[in-house]
Amino acid sequence: MDLTNNVIIHKNIDGTEFIQFRKLLEYTNIKHCYTLKRNGINIQTKNGDKTELISSFKKIANVLNIDYKSIIKPYQTHTDKVEKVESSEEIFEEVDGLITNKNNIMLCTTSADCTSLIIYDDVKKVVCDVHSGWRGTVKKIAKKAIKKMIDEYGCNPKDIITCIGPSIRKCHFEVDEDVMRIFKDKFNYTGRINEIIEKGRVINGLQKFNIDTTLIIKISLEEVGIRKENIFDCGICTVCNKDLFHSYRADKENSGRNGAFIGMF
Repeated sequence: MDLTNNVIIHKNIDGTEFIQFRKLLEYTNIKHCYTLKRNGINIQTKNGDKTELISSFKKIANVLNIDYKSIIKPYQTHTDKVEKVESSEEIFEEVDGLITNKNNIMLCTTSADCTSLIIYDDVKKVVCDVHSGWRGTVKKIAKKAIKKMIDEYGCNPKDIITCIGPSIRKCHFEVDEDVMRIFKDKFNYTGRINEIIEKGRVINGLQKFNIDTTLIIKISLEEVGIRKENIFDCGICTVCNKDLFHSYRADKENSGRNGAFIGMF
């Protein structure tokens, strides 16, 4: 199955599959991708064992023509914390977003249904990589990442390109009333709550709700000054395409992790 559309290109190099955003391919100093799971790509440490993680890093580094040791990945815990990176040897714990203006550093965040954002400012030469699960989305980590780019590097949000990777979409992000209430209370002010939340199935007498976290992220980005035309959404649901992407909703504890990568080289 070819996922190529007007926003992304689906590539297969030496058996390693990934997608790239057409907009970011316009910048020759940028290297980036979002991984598919086939051919053993799993950006995950299992029980302290980094064998599969390192193997996947090497495959991605090979197709992007970089040193795999330039890749830096934080220990994500669904926070709203975004940190500045000065060296690929740094360690970041309880961090879900990274930014840098340094060359030869490949930022990486991982997900299995959560939203990955890969972000670039070509004027200030700054890259950003964000993991936004539903908790991070409620905390507006995407908006905070842009603010971090502004505060640390003087970025103008009007110059920032933001790309939204594959994630669980409204069709499959089904929640109970308690989680729905969190989203309703947090985002009712937008005036778009009927677009964000829809009534779903009734299971065993309990009403379910479907939440559009992608729309929330887009609203949050526009609130901080990102131009609508500079937000590029791949439009792919990881659950609908669970044969191609790691999906926790589909595979539970057996799920691996997809990787979002961006760096300047």
